[in-house]
Amino acid sequence: MKVKVLSRNPDDYIRETKLDVHRVPRNYDPTLHPFEVCREYTRALNATKLERVFAKPFIASLDGHRDGVNCLAKHTKSLSTLLSGSCDGEVKVWNLTKRECVRTLQAHEGFVRGLVVRFCGTSFFSVGDDKTVKQWKMEAPGYGEQEEPINTILGKTVFTGLDHHQTNGMFATCGQQVDIWDEQRSSPIRSFTWGVDSFSSVRFNPVETELLASCASDRSIVLYDMRESAPLKKVIMTMRSNTLCWNPMEAYYFTSSNEDYNLYTYDMRYLKEPVTMHMDHVSAVLDVDYSPTGREFVTASFDKTIRIFTKDQTHSREVYHTKRMQHVICVKWSADNKYILSGSDEMNIRIWKANAAEKLGVMLHRERASANYNQRLKEKFQHHPKIKRIAQHRHLPKSVYQEAKQQKIMRQASSRKERNVRKHSKPGSVPVRSEKQKHVVAEVK
Repeated sequence: MKVKVLSRNPDDYIRETKLDVHRVPRNYDPTLHPFEVCREYTRALNATKLERVFAKPFIASLDGHRDGVNCLAKHTKSLSTLLSGSCDGEVKVWNLTKRECVRTLQAHEGFVRGLVVRFCGTSFFSVGDDKTVKQWKMEAPGYGEQEEPINTILGKTVFTGLDHHQTNGMFATCGQQVDIWDEQRSSPIRSFTWGVDSFSSVRFNPVETELLASCASDRSIVLYDMRESAPLKKVIMTMRSNTLCWNPMEAYYFTSSNEDYNLYTYDMRYLKEPVTMHMDHVSAVLDVDYSPTGREFVTASFDKTIRIFTKDQTHSREVYHTKRMQHVICVKWSADNKYILSGSDEMNIRIWKANAAEKLGVMLHRERASANYNQRLKEKFQHHPKIKRIAQHRHLPKSVYQEAKQQKIMRQASSRKERNVRKHSKPGSVPVRSEKQKHVVAEVK
């Protein structure tokens, strides 16, 4: 009779130190772990639930204005500096680290319509309802010195928008026309008109710095090249666009915020229809700003909410709101890609986390590894029905929730009517138009 005896080598399961610390055997062969996917799914589900539990996006509010906040400007060199302009003509400079106002100046009579920091960060410009463009020092005046602008330009009409060139001493304003200014001159070096009454916003392209775009009152978005004497082309939409923002990583793409509750991302080389239409707001969208990575953008709306969209997604990934926040007029994404700043009607500037469930402060190596692992698991199982439902669920104010339901019913009714008209008409007599094409009237060159 042959007897087989078990034989184990202690070197396989005891460490070299010969202590009582045993090795933990682990087999990486997936065929010997038939329940690996089940375990990962459970971990992904728990990680998704915990993400919603710890989603606390609101950080702080900056209180100090005596009227609604109408515009915000980021400092080009300092992460902790923010500028804000209100409807009573007051401009404040904030220290975000200390969450306090470090400087207040009465810049204009009436609304402050635009603020922008010079590319070198040594000064900033402001425009207001008093038909002036003023340049101010970034540093506060010394003891005994008066708060006076470095330079003042008196215009013929009210300025409604302002932006500065990325690398040169030039800036652009808009009002009844779009003007390009040299900082050393008191008259514009170039003016653009295209039969439009007024313009509401103007933005320089951060990549192709000679290009700029503006939103006009005739429901059009106009593109310009500073090297040309006339505008390049424009696209006319069914409703007016309020503001626009260029993608900082992709030179040809920009996103406009519209009065029809939607946002539209365009490729400037092909304006016949938008690349992506972004929905979810239930009132006019007033402002939009891209993240430094160019992958996401944040929007401010008249419906008292802030939404974060991925650049190629139709629906928002996040919505922020508070009970006290009123109509959100302006919004900015911080240069370090971590925070969102919003200004609203009730005189408050709020600071939010860009990632609602992100832990602020220093993370240990194991914490970071665990967070990265959970993130990959959530991405792997993101389309599973249960995980998808938990990840997408958001509590909304009652007014926003009811209005969203009403708009969904209206869209379905419109779609049903169009389908019935096509069904009972002569084949080919009713053209088939996509949802993107319905909002574009014409492209003019």
